[in-house]
Formats: sequence, C-alpha cells, structure tokens
Amino acid sequence: MTRFSTNSVASEGAPLLGLRENWRQFWLLVLINAFVGTMVGLERTVLPLLAEHEFGLASRSAALSFIATFGVVKALTNLVAGRIGDAWGRKNVLLLGWVFAIPVPFMIMLAPSWGWVVAANILLGINQGLAWSTTVIMKIDLVGPRQRGLATGLNEFAGYVAVAVAALLSGAIASRYGLRPEPFYLGVGATVAGLTLTLLFVKDTGAHVREEVRLLENSPRTAAGAGIRQSPRQVFAMATWRDPALATASHAGLVNNLNDGVVWGLFPLFFAAAGLSLREIGFLAFIYPVTWGVCQLWTGVVSDRWGRKTLIVSGMVLQGAALIAVAFTNRLFAWTIASACLGLGTAMVYPTLLAVIGDVAHPASRGSAVGAYRFWRDAGYAIGAIFAGILADKWGIEPAIAWVGALTVATGILVAVRLPETRPG
Repeated sequence: MTRFSTNSVASEGAPLLGLRENWRQFWLLVLINAFVGTMVGLERTVLPLLAEHEFGLASRSAALSFIATFGVVKALTNLVAGRIGDAWGRKNVLLLGWVFAIPVPFMIMLAPSWGWVVAANILLGINQGLAWSTTVIMKIDLVGPRQRGLATGLNEFAGYVAVAVAALLSGAIASRYGLRPEPFYLGVGATVAGLTLTLLFVKDTGAHVREEVRLLENSPRTAAGAGIRQSPRQVFAMATWRDPALATASHAGLVNNLNDGVVWGLFPLFFAAAGLSLREIGFLAFIYPVTWGVCQLWTGVVSDRWGRKTLIVSGMVLQGAALIAVAFTNRLFAWTIASACLGLGTAMVYPTLLAVIGDVAHPASRGSAVGAYRFWRDAGYAIGAIFAGILADKWGIEPAIAWVGALTVATGILVAVRLPETRPG
C-alpha cells in the first residue's frame, strides 16, 4: 500500500482525471446513489415498528434480526463487489446490484411472516453492497487523487440525504395509510429509476483506472515502491490488521456502523415507548441522516485541505457523546439536538474514512481495498444489532444506547493513537 500524488499530463487518447473533466458521469452517479439510499431509508422508520405491531416480536434481538441479516450480507457483498468490479467492470456490478433490488419492496409489502422481511433484507444487503460500493469506487476513479474527499463526500451526501428523505416520507405515509404497503411504493420507483439510468447512461471507469496507474508509475513525485500492487488476499490482511491506516479505518468504520445499527433498530422503539407519534419518530429518523448527508459536502472538502485524522477523531467522540445524550434525556427538543450532533459526527467520519482508503490503496487494487474496508464497516450493522439486542433485552434500551456511545468514544481515542495522516501532498 502506498500514499501518492500525481500531477502528470494525460497520455494521448486517455481520459482526464478530475470532477470538472468528468462532471456528467460524476453527477449521474450521485443521482443513482440517491436512489440506492432511498431503498434502505424506507426501513428506518417503519420496519422496527412493523416487527412489533404487525408480527408481535417482543424480543429486541428478534426485532433487530433484519438489521443483523442485512449487515452480514452487505459486508460479505462489499468484500466481493470491489474484486469483481476490478475484474468484470464497474458498470456490470452496478447493474447486478439493481437486479437484486427488484423483489425487495414487494416481499415486504406482501410478507405473511417476519421470515419474508428477513429474506428481503438479504436481497437488500446484496443490493447495497454491490450498488453503493460501486458508485463510490467509480467516483474515486473519475476524480483522481486530488479530490477524493470531495468525491466521497458528495457520494455519501446523496446517499444519506436520500435515506433521510425516505425515512421522513415513509413515516408520514405510514401515519396516514398504515405501516404497509403504501410506504414501500417509494422503493418500487427508486428501483425502476436506478436500474434504467444505469443501463442506459452509465459508462464504465476502467479507462480512468488505467490512466491513474500510468500516472502513478510515471510520476517523479511517487515514493519508492509505489508501483507495487497487492493481491486481494494481501489487501484484506492490510485492511484487517497489517496496515495502521487501513486497519484503523476499518475498525473505526465498524464501530461507526455499529452505532448506526443501534440508531436504526432501537431509536424508533425507544421513541415510541416514550410516547412519540409516528410523525415525530419519522422526523427524528430524518434529522440524523439529513445532517449526516448535508454536512458531508463540507467535511469531504475539509479533509482534502486540512487532513483526515482530526476529523475522524473528533467525529467519533461527537457521535459517542450524542448517543449518551439520547439515552439520558427525555424531551423531543433534546433528542433533536442530539440526533443532529450524531449526524454531524458521522459526517466528519464517513467520507473521510473512505478517503483514507483511496489515499493508501494502489489504484489497480482500489476495488479490493474499498471492498475490504466496507466489509468490516458494514459488519458493524450485524454486530451492533446483536450486541444492542442482547443488552436491550437484559437491561433495557437506554443502557444499550449508552454503552454503544461509550464504545464509540473509546474508538475515537484509538484512532488518535494509531491512525497516521494519509492526505496526499
């Protein structure tokens, strides 16, 4: 793994790297990732309540089983998405992701038992692993090394603003028409739009990867050994324990999504038990991801200019403090402020961790590196659902949320100790 910066001139006939040079494809991929985010945002408000009210699941562990299943499947899919994208082409993987999304809203709308919902989340996990991973990899391919933070920030902005809007709309629709089927009509529309745009208009970014490899290998500013590529197995080992930057980013990403799984699974139940209406729960489910999404427009650019490490450390600590505040307050206003702080902290961390991976990974191994990182990051959903479900069943929802907040603060301290600064130049 090598950190590098390139300023070389593109070879004749080769594509130029940069957001301005590739703006049409870049913004098309931003739009497509918004449809990807819509698919998972539909579940943020409705599904935990559906488990309790329509399927009678009193156990928190059982109710959170759909998140655990989603997390395991998405993590494993992330691991292979980058590899097959490197081998088969990014566009083909993105198309495949949309194919897996087609049955999801129909399975939830028609589900006669909770097992159908869990099965739908298996397909949703595959969709998210293939489609979201591929859109972010393609954006990194297009912009080159100087604008990675901006590229990942815009990608995550689109995805999580869409998550927020879908959570808000599904809550509003459910409060008027019921928990199903009407809220899931949005998923049908998102699938049709995403699949159609990908099939007709998206172009593969393989030529951009090859040009970045050429620039890297010919740049006089490239460090010794920069041409070395890693096998997928070596990349996974780097992202798991060997490389301080990749492994620490993977650890921080896992804990980030662990607490996101808690927000997804326990917050609606926690707020409902406190007497909030479906509209109020939907509003809180909106505030967190919309703050997360919008602030990534700022945090991605800031990490390109000021560096990655400070943002990640500060963001992890802010997330943990916000979770603890949710657990120990009992007012809609306080929960709104805490949810916004949680979203801001996540925005500081999320695109910046992806930028770290882009800084360190060789471009020819980028898909495998992003896949390995996203494997560990999205394993956090499963670990968080299981961990929080057990804690909530044993001690209650408030202690479960507070313990996860403390773990998040501890992870911020670990990042401060172990993560090197990776920003190019």
